[in-house]
Amino acid sequence: MADEVFEAELFDEDLNDERRERVQLNGAMGSTLVIVVLFLVLGATIGVPEDMMGVNGGGATHWLPPVEDRTTKIYDDSDVFSRVSKEGMYGVSEVQSVFVAVPEITVADGGAGATGGAEVHLGLWLPSIEGCDFTIDPVPEECRVPVIAEIGPYYDDGDVDALTPADRLGRFLIENFVPHGYGVAQVSVFGTGESNHCMDLMGHDEQAGIKAAVDWLGTQPWSNGKVGAIGKSYDGSTPWNAAASGSKYLSTIVPMSGLIGVHELMWRNGSMEARGAIMHNGVYGSFGLDGDLEDAQNGCEGYMEGYYAGLAAYATGDDLSWTGSDYWEERYFLDRAMELYEGSIYIIHGMQDWNVDPHMAFPTHQIAIDNGFEVKGLYGQWMHDYPDRPEGHDGGIGFPWSLRWDWADDLLEWFDYYLRDMGPKPRLIAEIQDDLGGWRVEDTYPPLDTYWKQMTLDECEVISGSNTVTSTSETVLDCGTVEEDLRIVGMPTIHLSATISPLCIPSQISCSGHLFVDMQRGSDGSHLGHAVMDLRFADGGKDGKILFPGETVLAKMEFFGMDVVLEEGDNLILVITQTGRDYVPSAASTLPVTVSLDGESTLSLSTVDRTCNDLFLPPMQDAYPQCE
Repeated sequence: MADEVFEAELFDEDLNDERRERVQLNGAMGSTLVIVVLFLVLGATIGVPEDMMGVNGGGATHWLPPVEDRTTKIYDDSDVFSRVSKEGMYGVSEVQSVFVAVPEITVADGGAGATGGAEVHLGLWLPSIEGCDFTIDPVPEECRVPVIAEIGPYYDDGDVDALTPADRLGRFLIENFVPHGYGVAQVSVFGTGESNHCMDLMGHDEQAGIKAAVDWLGTQPWSNGKVGAIGKSYDGSTPWNAAASGSKYLSTIVPMSGLIGVHELMWRNGSMEARGAIMHNGVYGSFGLDGDLEDAQNGCEGYMEGYYAGLAAYATGDDLSWTGSDYWEERYFLDRAMELYEGSIYIIHGMQDWNVDPHMAFPTHQIAIDNGFEVKGLYGQWMHDYPDRPEGHDGGIGFPWSLRWDWADDLLEWFDYYLRDMGPKPRLIAEIQDDLGGWRVEDTYPPLDTYWKQMTLDECEVISGSNTVTSTSETVLDCGTVEEDLRIVGMPTIHLSATISPLCIPSQISCSGHLFVDMQRGSDGSHLGHAVMDLRFADGGKDGKILFPGETVLAKMEFFGMDVVLEEGDNLILVITQTGRDYVPSAASTLPVTVSLDGESTLSLSTVDRTCNDLFLPPMQDAYPQCE
């Protein structure tokens, strides 16, 4: 059994063979080690804090073992989140309240641009380091620190204010990383908390405010010039928006269940989530209305466009670019991030997240790699939550193995390298958990050795229903028993030959159909994955087409990201309905649809071959039942 709190030693008996080989030293190298150790000791005695050593380089020893070798490590699980196993040596200074001017907001933007003085507000915590005075200019280089920022709309709007450590993530960051020499900032986006101007729902105004905050944090005399952005949900989308801003001080982003674009989340192949039409003005726009004189600042371009953009996109299913509107295009940040950002990316997403579906993470992971970025992924079977929160995981698929008590350590290793130039580079891998609980490491996700199993739907047995799908009916197919374990990964596809109702009136917004396919495990009816489509978008993407009464299209549907295992002897079930979950067919899509259940329609399953030998066990968990 490992020590109660893991503190890495150079010759720890628990080192695996690979790490032991890296640190074994023969004669000449042993002498070098003695010199290095003497240098570190002397450095500590002349006032250079131990935890600041290597801020501008060095620190090549890997204190955290590879994820496959952390099984026996014991972590402090007494709080609601994970704790780093290396205790930091610094105190936490009193919080500072900071207002950052955003001169990019002008009269043309309305809101605070018209009244003058647009600014964002943040709370800032710095480490208390003996011998380091952060109030002088310049601050000595050895005292300068990087900053980790959580940026979002919730401070003082449904949560504590920006000057109070938030249980959402701020307290986790402050208590874990400030003692290790990091600053932590809680930043309110425009129109929320004490930031003024307009709640812009991830538009260009909001991006300008985010960039101003990141630039300020990166240019202070006490800053080492490196800023990381992290958060979940909306706060997990602002790191992507920050990356799209082009700030040269942003060195790493950790988006958790974050959006790469607003329309991309709420519309899928023309099909809208119920919240899509009202997300700006009906939900987040209200954050800027609190009864004070600044309420008038909500009269800005983005807010006013929000009144029509949601409803119009509901009717058409697309991003309205054909009308000349740039509302949704402005709120897509992945392309600009790929062009302007120069840092690293650590994507975290719950494979069971119904709030922000995994299609925000896939194929984004590989897109970022293809664009030359250093990318890591952590993809567990939790819902809209963090990797280490017991309350959010309890009872879910993959629990308790989904709990990652080593997550704080994992982040410390990541931030040390990308924000402080300390230690070896983290492994750029994807850690993925299947729906039986098993974790494994892949080079990327979906895996590079994925292969496809294809069948036509005439190979499936119709259990109930017919080939006509209405708003009150469902068609259930049994697609057979698997003869050996089948691991379905990534984004499988189903192509359905579908015929539009002869009763529709041909036009861009009044003749279509809508399909939802739920993939289930036959033994217990549990959900494996789903796909959805407005038939105007049968070819996928955002470009719909005019359909005609009785027209037949091939609906090329792609399932949302999944990593599931059908065990030997189980059955694969498909349930075809007009809609499902929180998707709302547009007015053009409510008429019945006739689907072909013969050789014209196909199911393609993306699969990989993995066994228990490919799985690793996370810390503080019992063995996987399926592997005993």
